Amino acid sequence: MLSWLKRGLSGLLIFILILTAGLYGLLSLSLPALDGKGTSDAISKPVTLARDTLGQAVITAKTRQDAAYALGFAHGQDRFFQMDLLRRNAAGELSELFGKGALELDKKMRFHQLRARSQEILKLLPETDQQLLATYTQGVNEGRAQAGIASFEYLLSGAQAKPWLSEDSLLVIFSMYLDLQAGTYFRDEALIHLDKLYGEQMREFILQPSQYQAALDGSKLPQGRVAIPEPISREVISQVTHIKEQNHYGSNNWAVTGALTETGKAMLSDDMHLGLNVPSIWYRAQLNYRHQGEKYQVTGVTLPGTPAVVVGSNDYIAWGFTNGYLDTADWIALTAQDKTWQVNERIALPNGEHAVYELTMSNYGPVKEIQGQQYALSWVAHQSYAVNLELLRFERTKSVEEAVALAPHVGIPVQNLMVVDDQGNAAWKPMGAVPARTNPADIAQSSEHYAKLWQFNEVQRPQVVNPQSGKLWTGNSRVVSAVAHQRFGDGGYALGARSAQIRDRLLEKSQFSEKDFYAIQLDNEARFLTPWHKQLSSLLRQDTETQFKYQIDLSWLDDWQQCACADSVGYTLVRYYRDSLIDTVFVSVERNMKKSGSSLSALKNYLEPALWQLINAQPESWLHGHDNWQALQLAAYEQAKQKLAAEFGPNMAAWTWGEVNALQIQHPFSKQLPILSHFLNMPKYDGFGDSYMPAVQRPEFGASQRFIVQPGELEKAIMTVAGGQSGHPLSPFYRSGFEEYAQGENTPLLPQVLTHEITFTPQP
Repeated sequence: MLSWLKRGLSGLLIFILILTAGLYGLLSLSLPALDGKGTSDAISKPVTLARDTLGQAVITAKTRQDAAYALGFAHGQDRFFQMDLLRRNAAGELSELFGKGALELDKKMRFHQLRARSQEILKLLPETDQQLLATYTQGVNEGRAQAGIASFEYLLSGAQAKPWLSEDSLLVIFSMYLDLQAGTYFRDEALIHLDKLYGEQMREFILQPSQYQAALDGSKLPQGRVAIPEPISREVISQVTHIKEQNHYGSNNWAVTGALTETGKAMLSDDMHLGLNVPSIWYRAQLNYRHQGEKYQVTGVTLPGTPAVVVGSNDYIAWGFTNGYLDTADWIALTAQDKTWQVNERIALPNGEHAVYELTMSNYGPVKEIQGQQYALSWVAHQSYAVNLELLRFERTKSVEEAVALAPHVGIPVQNLMVVDDQGNAAWKPMGAVPARTNPADIAQSSEHYAKLWQFNEVQRPQVVNPQSGKLWTGNSRVVSAVAHQRFGDGGYALGARSAQIRDRLLEKSQFSEKDFYAIQLDNEARFLTPWHKQLSSLLRQDTETQFKYQIDLSWLDDWQQCACADSVGYTLVRYYRDSLIDTVFVSVERNMKKSGSSLSALKNYLEPALWQLINAQPESWLHGHDNWQALQLAAYEQAKQKLAAEFGPNMAAWTWGEVNALQIQHPFSKQLPILSHFLNMPKYDGFGDSYMPAVQRPEFGASQRFIVQPGELEKAIMTVAGGQSGHPLSPFYRSGFEEYAQGENTPLLPQVLTHEITFTPQP
């Protein structure tokens, strides 16, 4: 019997080894060739596509058009499946790949009709931009085809890869609208629900300004005491519903003028906060080409699927972005007099089947029913000026003055542009599409107040150039003045604690180097949670009995280190306590929002000042069955501990922030096929940051890149990306640079030793 078992196990092992070897061999066939020669009728002169030790693409061409071909080729080789997902997600076409399981998501996307909008916008682009997109598109398709066999994602899913189209590149830009701006109309939708349930008083209570304000002009929104509203009921609620914390798509950036650097050149820092996936959203590239007889070199990160350098430097200027959160969406309350009509969207499924999504349209935008009433969404992404290729012009811009003049004309989701130049100038300005309407609102407007200015892009915008302090900063909170805020509205601003901490760090020094900027990027001091640490420590020391019961907890809290440090248990306790307290205090509001088909989740980042007001005032009407506010807070703390114990075990020593908030960046397929996790995912690292500090990091969210640069001093510049260049797990560039990112080290902006090269010549 034992002998039979041994033979069986040996046979199974051999089978697994053969299967693994076969899979490895099959995957090897889809590896792109990184050396060699090729021809194409898309280029006019010879072009080289080289790669350095990190896999960074280094392109040398005679024209920008030819450079676009090589960039498309590199994207097609290294990232085609990622690009395919981006275009399909924006267009609502994932069901064709993944079947009916993706149908509901596709319906949500079809609400915006972005495929049709991309097709129309493509026709409106200047002919030179259309030609550049066509050349880039050909490069993508020839790069994808070069391997000869579909990438492993298509082999595993059984799906077919479709050729890239020029309109798909516009869809990829639209995918960034969905990531970066959808929260704006989700916020307003939640406020509509809140207003219908509770009225204006609750809305003002939740939206009251916080103490964390860091506008560039120092202006403050008034923090006058807001009346505490009554909840709908005072019923005893024992089951608390978790209010999900939404990832706040945003970023940090800041700059100083040349007066504050040793070189006299201005310096920029930029780290964009996005969902972290495998492969990384960004693709490193350097483009070398001529334009009107002049040489240009631009180095930075590109977005696979598009032909532009998104963030980078041409050695004259350097630029970076944070999400702007100006109000770019309005819900319009429709009446019986407002015309609506039906549109049937056919959604392809595998095996030639289709599903039909019936969409209601209006003159103001697509229509959704909210609590029995029809509302139309007017969103900047639905406008013809939402997307264009004007960002390409930054590659040849040579001064801050030119950059801020170009900023309003760039068709991307509105961003805080931070730009510096080699002459020592630094500036901030909102960049991207902003509607020209002047009446932004938090809740729905009537159709009679709909402004036709929605059809136009606002070009008159605030800006700050070379402030007297020499320092500029943004972090997704309000940047504009209190006066300009009335004009541009609130599209879901961050709380402001992170921006305030960045500002304070800049005010601490009068001279800066790249090292100083990198230290701010990695700053994980828990300034925002310090009052919560004090509050929790006092709660657990309220009397002798309580202090005795929580003596172990207090020992961890006393040693919390005031940072989101990997070995801090105290930080974990404070962080989870605050989150649990929000759930406990706002339980009745969340319950009623859920019943109406909404949630406080889209408004959670606003709750800080209201929560403190409730703690200090201690109204009985908000106790929901607890004897007093001390009992409520202890119940919240116990709930936090139960949650930690359920996930990380009963031993409190195991609740270190590094483990609880561990960086775990996963490939989309590993979630469906866990057996492939070790093969596809990035290595796990201890967490070191959090949401309300410059070092933003959650398990699958955080700084997608870290960029620090002085134009004219690029040999010292830093560009560290949260993942490798290649999307192929057998590529030497699959994880290149990730270890440096995860350990808080850095990699250079400029290419290093070139290790591979493909030469393209025009097809005879």
